[in-house]
Amino acid sequence: MNTAVTGFSKLSKDAKIDWIANEYFANPAEAVAIIKQYWNSDIRLQQLHDEFIENTITNFYLPMGIAPNFLINDQYYSVPMVIEESSVVAAAAKSAKFWSTRGGFKATVLNTEKIGQVHFLFKGEAGKLQKFFELKKDSLIASTESITKNMQKRGGGILSVELRDKTSELENYYQLHVTFETKDSMGANFINSCLEQLAKSLKEEALHYNEFSPIEKDITVVMSILSNFVPNCIVRAEVSCTIEELAEKKIENPQEFAEKFVQAVRIAEIEPYRAVTHNKGIMNGVDSVVLATGNDFRAVEAGVHAYASRNGNYSSLSHAKIENDIFTFWMEIPLALGTVGGLTSLHPLVKMALEILGKPSAQELMQVVAVTGLAQNFAALRSLTTTGIQEGHMKMHLNNILNQYEATADERKAIAKHFENHTVSHASVVELIEYLRK
Repeated sequence: MNTAVTGFSKLSKDAKIDWIANEYFANPAEAVAIIKQYWNSDIRLQQLHDEFIENTITNFYLPMGIAPNFLINDQYYSVPMVIEESSVVAAAAKSAKFWSTRGGFKATVLNTEKIGQVHFLFKGEAGKLQKFFELKKDSLIASTESITKNMQKRGGGILSVELRDKTSELENYYQLHVTFETKDSMGANFINSCLEQLAKSLKEEALHYNEFSPIEKDITVVMSILSNFVPNCIVRAEVSCTIEELAEKKIENPQEFAEKFVQAVRIAEIEPYRAVTHNKGIMNGVDSVVLATGNDFRAVEAGVHAYASRNGNYSSLSHAKIENDIFTFWMEIPLALGTVGGLTSLHPLVKMALEILGKPSAQELMQVVAVTGLAQNFAALRSLTTTGIQEGHMKMHLNNILNQYEATADERKAIAKHFENHTVSHASVVELIEYLRK
């Protein structure tokens, strides 16, 4: 029976593993062996990974692949992607190749503004608080000088500080809404440090403000934290070509394909059940590059999906149109990314991924990530509106099934031959394996 444990974080790594193995597995020795087989043989490298998080017992591997031939703003990129889902990298590479002969992708960073907030309670007159803020705003910003001076040298820092009255939604609730430019860093630590200093200065200034009553002087700071919703940190990615140029092996009637494609996107614009899956496909591309480059894919996911709901209904991130016989497919998404700081200077494969991308600036990385998401979406919609999504996906998934059942070389050859003309499904593959083994 499983039991609670005290002082787990204080145990040595081996002791942690032994407790896990003995507590949860019928064969503890086998469990320990599985855990340790993923350790890196380079002790220094393993120690580096151990210190990324707390209570580390091993490394969890995900495949890192390359999608070549991405022509973005007339420059070719080979895009590193970290993801476990079969067919994603292949789909991205196929889209990249398709559009490389049709002018490539165009990407533009529209804005790079990031946001943080000091959430606080003030029990007094809103007008008095507004007057206080206007008088003390400059000194509040000045109090962060020691934190912002290096960022300012790089052209970043605090862009604006605004007092927001939210008392109609929550009693006594106000915000300092702060915007930032963090240049090539994602900036989370920088932003949070600035916010905490602003909060501290806000409380101190209020205590010494003579026009406040005793109760008004006692400002309660609830929390100071950045926002992962960055609707003004936007990148646009798009592709376009004439209808005729869409023709290829699986697109014999380009006009019909383009019209059906546009309808598929419009369905995702109005139907949330479809939009969620539609946008998930975009994030297959986005997240894989975000992971490969050591950025925070959870923050990106949260911000992107909030952006997809910004008009009150969850909707498609991408859009398509046909005008004057020109097919255009595009999207605008918020991406707060960094190419310095965090794992970018620590994780060897992250450094390698950034090297492969040509050591991009944060804005260049935003463009690559957005384009990869758009390419992924194009590949999915092309499959959905032509052969169907499962044909390519299940062929890629076939290899995973064969690995699961430890198929021999002869079995793999026979199975691959069979499914050249048959639909792949998990059940049909297993049935064929069992037949071959009789």
